[in-house]
Amino acid sequence: MTLPAPSLAATSDAVAVSAQRAEKTRAARDRLGVADAAIPRHVAVIMDGNGRWARRQGKPRTAGHAAGAAAVRDIVTECAVLGIEVLSLYSFSVENWKRPSAEVGYLMGLYAEYLVAERAIMLENNVRFLQIGRREPLDRAILEELDRTTEMTRHNTGLTLAMALNYGSRREIADAAAAIARDACAGRLRPEDIDESRFAKYLYTANLPDPDLLIRTAGEMRLSNYLLWQISYAELYVSDVCWPQFTVDEFHVALRAYAGRNRQFGGVDDPLDPAEHGRPPRHADAS
Repeated sequence: MTLPAPSLAATSDAVAVSAQRAEKTRAARDRLGVADAAIPRHVAVIMDGNGRWARRQGKPRTAGHAAGAAAVRDIVTECAVLGIEVLSLYSFSVENWKRPSAEVGYLMGLYAEYLVAERAIMLENNVRFLQIGRREPLDRAILEELDRTTEMTRHNTGLTLAMALNYGSRREIADAAAAIARDACAGRLRPEDIDESRFAKYLYTANLPDPDLLIRTAGEMRLSNYLLWQISYAELYVSDVCWPQFTVDEFHVALRAYAGRNRQFGGVDDPLDPAEHGRPPRHADAS
């Protein structure tokens, strides 16, 4: 079956929309005051402090989760406007199943509501959605909403929103190792062909760039089993602000801090500096 070619009017509209988005990105980056080269491709966030925020407000923990979901919309939209390629959000870890069943049930319902409510925003902002994490034991209702949102946004070409739902990094690495072992036993892969690049293709984040910046809120100084392989060279930024209060302005502070970092990836600032190679520097009066 031959599909009809897009009309000139549709093509013109698409070009106009693309130009409008590009203009919005340029204006947003000008307001941020950060050079294009200093914008991270992938921002990963550990959204912490929903419960603490709720307690401080004299509210139940569920109120904190609801407020946190509202904060997600603002950060997702800002990432899309800034032209960031990937935003990955640590939404629910494999360890979170240990929480009270009522809280877990509320969270699952909240995720389903979020996906339904935010689809129009994702489409408007050219956002592609995907889940990273295990599908089991998520129930059918949440899986249906995940799949529906993924399908509806799969042709979008802007920000990729990766929701880490039922995610654990050690589990991810173990799953990757098991998949590699299966392929090796089946003769599809030789052990000598396994390197870092090949291994990464078996992770949940295959085809996504590694995070450049990892943000954790609520002042906690730990990684909590999140993207342990992928953040090997990420810059870390910890905010004392709880996630429900993590505004776009707070996000800009993190981006500016990242822009001021000197990322060397194991190298040196000046490879020609003799002091960096164990040789004494030449003094001004040396011949």
